[in-house]
Amino acid sequence: MLDTVEATARRAAGALPSTARHWAVRGVREVSEQLSVRDDVAEAPRRSHDAGAMVTVIDGGLGYAATSDVSEAGLATAFERAHALARASAGKTAHDDAALQPPTASGRYASAVERPAGSATLPEKLEWLHEVCAAAKADARIVDRHATLWSVVTDQLYLTSDGARTEQHWEFLTPSVQVTAHDAGVTQVRSSAGQYNGYCQQGGLEVLERAGFRTHEGPRVAREALELVAAPVCPSGTMDLLLMPDQMMLQIHESIGHPLELDRILGDERNFAGTSFVTLDMFGHYRYGSELLNVSYDPTRAHEFAGFAFDDDGLPAQRALIIERGILQRPLGGSLSQARARALGHDIGGVATTRACSWNRAPIDRMSNLNVEPGTSGLDEMIQSIELGVMMHTNCSWSIDDSRNKFQFGCEYGRVIRNGQLAEVVRNPNYRGISATFWRSLAMVGNDSTYEVMGTPFCGKGEPSQVIRVGHASPACKFAAVDVFGGAQ
Repeated sequence: MLDTVEATARRAAGALPSTARHWAVRGVREVSEQLSVRDDVAEAPRRSHDAGAMVTVIDGGLGYAATSDVSEAGLATAFERAHALARASAGKTAHDDAALQPPTASGRYASAVERPAGSATLPEKLEWLHEVCAAAKADARIVDRHATLWSVVTDQLYLTSDGARTEQHWEFLTPSVQVTAHDAGVTQVRSSAGQYNGYCQQGGLEVLERAGFRTHEGPRVAREALELVAAPVCPSGTMDLLLMPDQMMLQIHESIGHPLELDRILGDERNFAGTSFVTLDMFGHYRYGSELLNVSYDPTRAHEFAGFAFDDDGLPAQRALIIERGILQRPLGGSLSQARARALGHDIGGVATTRACSWNRAPIDRMSNLNVEPGTSGLDEMIQSIELGVMMHTNCSWSIDDSRNKFQFGCEYGRVIRNGQLAEVVRNPNYRGISATFWRSLAMVGNDSTYEVMGTPFCGKGEPSQVIRVGHASPACKFAAVDVFGGAQ
């Protein structure tokens, strides 16, 4: 499909009037396969193929139109609709869209893949899932076992009237194991990396090896589920908190990522996903966290889920520190939001991070790869520094207010730390805090040996709704004097 988009798009664009200062076409093709084995029974494979194109036109205003018909006639109709919307919005928006300077970069990007997921047959992949599912059958108290494998291949072509041309090819793989155990009236769920697929990376079948999916995840998840049904409820009180990377990813996502999306700060999400406690005048001086906190936007990190070379407005992407030594430096905002902020008197910069979930959505400011940079502390050193605290793994619940400030998060698995040593396993561990002060309690940051690359396929935002892929990499981190509590059974 994308092979023909370039020629047909340029011919279709020829009908635009001379007043149209700029146009762009973003063609997308995506193929997905979801496989599942539950309690040793293979569920029906789910496969999908989706393709289409988004047209953008600037003529006084900015207009979008999407189509699944990428023939010359289909794209011509989309150009007409986009142009009509551009003319209708001229002079009626908060920012002068006609003054936008679209990027003109060209280039290519491709996920690093050693063994494409498609190189294995369907029976082979189902057999792997059967093996993982069977390995989790450790005890009669295991009442549900579920192993899944989700692979996606996406191709995107971006063209503009200024001669920009980018091609990007992604391959994503998400393995998951989830086990439910029940005993004496207590039910607990344990998963390999979160019930919303936290272990997700770019790459091929080698991702399974990096995850240890076929070698040890089934037995580990089952063992820890059994530990949880026999464990006491997490203690409550003010104590130190040691968050492992599979929970840090959620902490980063909700209390750094969403608050720093520039369109949210500008008020665009107020009706749906809320605003932000961050304001335009905070950048460059606001203390977001302790001096140990360094947060990067890094679309270049190997294997991470939201890596790319260009955002969906064609802006070249490169690594940048969002928070440096605890000080807020720049927002997660693309070229349009940056221009809107400048029009309000705030030249605060941003990054290449306008993205769309598919061909039928316009790009908006999104988190991409948002990471806490490693520190210098080893895991044993962090544990030994804690007189009383809880180590928490793997998010299972979250609640945060509409300004992304006050939050309460729950985890699947906890371990009490007492007198510098790991002690008993506890179930239903939770903690609460306020984003504006929580990160200032960051007391130790793990080194490279504690660092893990994770993410989520399910970040929702926008009207109409867009669910998009996000990457989060982090070391283990210690926070001092946090409100910790145990949840109900």
